[in-house]
Parts: sequence; C-alpha cells; structure tokens
Amino acid sequence: MPADLNALKQDLTRRMEGAVETLRKDQSGLRTGRASPALLEPVRVEAYGTATPLTQVGTIAVPEARMITVQVWDRSLVNSVVAAIRDSGLGLNPGADGQIVRVPIPQLTAERRTELAKAAGRYAENARIAVRGVRRDGMEQIKALEKKSDISKDEAEDWSSEVQKLTDAFVKRVDEMSAEKEREIRQV
Repeated sequence: MPADLNALKQDLTRRMEGAVETLRKDQSGLRTGRASPALLEPVRVEAYGTATPLTQVGTIAVPEARMITVQVWDRSLVNSVVAAIRDSGLGLNPGADGQIVRVPIPQLTAERRTELAKAAGRYAENARIAVRGVRRDGMEQIKALEKKSDISKDEAEDWSSEVQKLTDAFVKRVDEMSAEKEREIRQV
C-alpha cells in the first residue's frame, strides 16, 4: 500500500468518524424514558440577551433514574431555564425549586416510542448518506489520480476496494448504533 493510499484512508476515516460522531450526538438527544444529561445539552437559554447553551448557565445532573436536575448558577436565570426546557420540544415539564430546576422524565407512550424510533432511523440514514458521500469523494480522488497516470488501473481498483471496505465498516457501525438505540427506545 503506497503512502498516498494511507493518507487517503486516514482522511476518509476521519471524515466518516465525523458522520458517526454526529449520529452519536443526535441520538443522545432522543429521550428513551431514562434520565440522561445529554437530553438537555441541545437546549438553549435566553441569557444576558443571547441564546446560551444550558450547560453554560448551570450544572446538569441525574440524581435518580427518572429525574434530571439543573443547578442554575445565576438565580435570575431560573425562569428562563424553565421556559427553555419547556419550549424545547422534548415533551418535558420542569419545575423550579430555588436555584434548582427539577425535570421529571415521564414514561414514554407507545406512540411516542414509535416517533422516537423513526427519528433514530432518520438520523442513521443521514449518517449513512454522509458516509457514502465521503466514499464518493474518495472514489473521485482515485479516478483523478488514475486519469493523471499517478496510479495504474490495477492500483486504482485496489484502492477503490479498500475505500469500499472502509465504507462498509462504517455503515455497519451506523447500523449497529441505530439498532441499539431502537432497542433502547422500545424497552421500558
């Protein structure tokens, strides 16, 4: 394997890892009936005249399986935090207790589980599309090298095979992550 192929594989691997990491972040925001600090990470709070990530105005904790708490650092922001969580579209109903915002995690209904499973599927498909897009870019680079006579036709076929193996491995990871998330959503 020439050094150029290694550099190409490293670049493609890095980009495919990015797609998998995006999927991991997207899936962490899907509520599975269990409390997780990641559930509130995408929430933005109106603070000091700007939309600020919740993690920058308070500490998120999970004191029990069905409860998330947010220890708000600035007492004047407690109502903004409550409003931001309520309006986040996560279906949560927070309550303030001094500087602590308590967010109970309700049981998921069958209908909501189905919606969440579909959302998980959409996230996984977006990740697969991103991985295949990276593969396409890699294949185009290989064709360009072959056209410029930097590599032979046989080398181009070998490199294309390596890129396809890499793509297959990443698509398999995406599929496994998606299946695991769907199992998590469907179980109580």
